[in-house]
Amino acid sequence: MKLSKEFLVSVVILMTAAFLLQGMSRRETIPVRNSFADFPLRIGEWSGKASWLRSDILEVLKVDDYLMREYSDEKGPPLGLYVGYYKSLQQGASYHSPKNCLPGNGWYIARTGKTRVDAFARHRQAVEINQVVILKGLDKQLVLYWYQDRGRIIASEYWGKIYLVLDTIMKNRTDGALVRVTVPFTEEDDEGVVLDRGRAFVGKIFPLLESYLPS
Repeated sequence: MKLSKEFLVSVVILMTAAFLLQGMSRRETIPVRNSFADFPLRIGEWSGKASWLRSDILEVLKVDDYLMREYSDEKGPPLGLYVGYYKSLQQGASYHSPKNCLPGNGWYIARTGKTRVDAFARHRQAVEINQVVILKGLDKQLVLYWYQDRGRIIASEYWGKIYLVLDTIMKNRTDGALVRVTVPFTEEDDEGVVLDRGRAFVGKIFPLLESYLPS
């Protein structure tokens, strides 16, 4: 059964009230995890190069740990990988959705949708992630992103909020991460080939992220 956004928003409002009351009564569990400093630079045929965010951007994002890399292979331009991890989403920290941040940085969102990726160590079936095509002048990119929260791969921001409240009550945890992969391409490129390249890379990093994003 497909649920309307209005229904989901109502559920979120009610559950958020319970979430706030619950959060006042006990200290949140912060899971042990590996630092992104140890994330591999070599992933199969992909070779990575690290970069860092400016201090003013970090002040806005309020991440507790992050990963920002470019990974190259022999099939095209480098892919961008960003992972922003929050150990708690209770104390004023929140995800900055690409749908809001990208237009704020001058990108035009041409298309949005969903796609599925097969490879993930803990999941026996394909998982759904977000797929966005963005434009800025002559630059064109495919953006694949999802929220990886306490063992779940979540595309929907509405469901992400519902799971956040449920996990606060059931697990006493609100940690999670935004994972984003960007694939530059041109007008001459076949978008199907571009998407396959991006999904292939996502399939490579899914099992690696398990050590850095606790389930």
